[in-house]
Order: sequence, then structure tokens, then C-alpha cells
Amino acid sequence: MGKDLYEQSEQARALFEQANEILGFRITDIMFEGTVEDLKQTNVTQPAIFLHSVILASVLSDFEPEMVAGHSLGEFSALVSAKALSFEDGLRLVAARANAMQKACEIQPSTMAAILGLDDFTVEDICLRISDIVVPANYNCPGQLVISGTIAGVDKACAELTAAGAKRALKLNVGGAFHSPLMEVARVELAHAIEHTEIKAPVCPVYQNIDARPYTNPAMIKHNLIAQLTGPVRWTQTVKHMLEDGATSFTEVGPGNVLQGLVKKVDREVATSSASL
Repeated sequence: MGKDLYEQSEQARALFEQANEILGFRITDIMFEGTVEDLKQTNVTQPAIFLHSVILASVLSDFEPEMVAGHSLGEFSALVSAKALSFEDGLRLVAARANAMQKACEIQPSTMAAILGLDDFTVEDICLRISDIVVPANYNCPGQLVISGTIAGVDKACAELTAAGAKRALKLNVGGAFHSPLMEVARVELAHAIEHTEIKAPVCPVYQNIDARPYTNPAMIKHNLIAQLTGPVRWTQTVKHMLEDGATSFTEVGPGNVLQGLVKKVDREVATSSASL
């Protein structure tokens, strides 16, 4: 993961080595040579994805976005790419986020599930009517909404959503209930770190997860970033707002092409591509 970047660019190599120093361990060894299980460690997964995304963006010669957005963790990458957040501070926050989320997961067993083939309102309504904690967490694209909460809450919601006509209600192999009230402990811990981190005005609008709107004001960016851990990722709405504001093509920067697929499900005609050296 990211090995081609390390080998092809001196600038990328320097940033990877800087990341090793900041994190206090050689994450590059795990990214380049580790097993899938090694990469799934909480203190590795989020920094690794962040590093792949921001280092690739930093070495692209023609990377001049007119607007940026990131899905969940990707919001931190987007802020670094838009020069609102330094590489060093971004990495430190991502590492702190991963550790805080892990602690929250250990406090109470919890989970998430992907609900396919239902409209957002039906999913929201059913979640509201369940007594255990369960909330919409990721609005990924029309007909795909991830819910998050206690194991009991998610199980009850899956049963009711299936009865209401969902094509699938698939529990996810995740460590906990991300983007739900069960992440409050992590939100409080990360809030302290974010409040003491310098965030500058970005070079272009950053569409943030919590309400899918564009921001350039550093104080508002901080506020929204803190709210992100317990609030939903409104990716469907983000893509729609970017299209309304003039976006004609989307370039995905980082590992994989999942976001391109989600963008296409919002607007199948819009151009999408993957960034590469």
C-alpha cells in the first residue's frame, strides 16, 4: 500500500519517513510488507489511508481542486489537500482519532449495518422508533445507508428494515458504532486535540460531512470536524451539493475507487477518475 509512491518520488519518500517519526513506529513497513491483518490494526488503518491520500495529492503536478470533500476519515485528508491543515498536524489528529475511537469501541460492544434498497426517510423513521441506540451513520448514495448503534439496536433495526422492504440489511465487520452517539467519549477526546490545532482558511471550499455544505472559515471547519465523530457522513448530499455548485468531474485521491462508484450512483453522467502519478 503506497509502495509505488515511496519508490517513484523523493518528495513522497521524505513524507513517509516523516510520518514514521511522528507516529513513533515504521508504518511504512506495515503498509509495504504487512499482512491484511497487520493493516487492520486500529493504529495503522486510519493513518495508512490518510498517508496514501495526502502524499499522493502532494506529489501530483496538476492537483488544483476547485472544491474538496472526504468521506469520514477522508475529511482530514481533504483538509490537508486544501492546505487548511498541515501534513504533520493532520497525521497527529488522525492518529489521535484512531486511538480515541478504539477506546470508545471497548467501552460498549456496538456495530454497523448497510441497508440497501430503501429510501432515507424510511430508514430514519424506523431508527427513530427503536428504543435502543441506532442511527443513520453513512448516507453513501441513493438506496445505500449505513446504520450504527448498539448490537441490540442494529439487530432490531435490521429486522424491521427488512420487513419494510430493504433488499439487504448486512451487518458490517467493524469495531464499533462509528458516527453515532456511542462515539461521544471519542468526540470529547478528539475535540481537545482539534481545538489546539491550527486550521487555516483552505485554498478552496471544503464540503464537510456533518451537513454536506462548503466551508472556508477555520472556526466553522473546527466545529464541524469535532461534530463529525458522533454525526452522520452525508456523502449523498455532499455530492449533490457539489454538483449544484458547478462540479463537472470528480477525482478520487487515495486507495481504491469506492467513492467514484458512490458518485456515479448519485449522477451516472458525471465524469470520475482516479489520481495517479
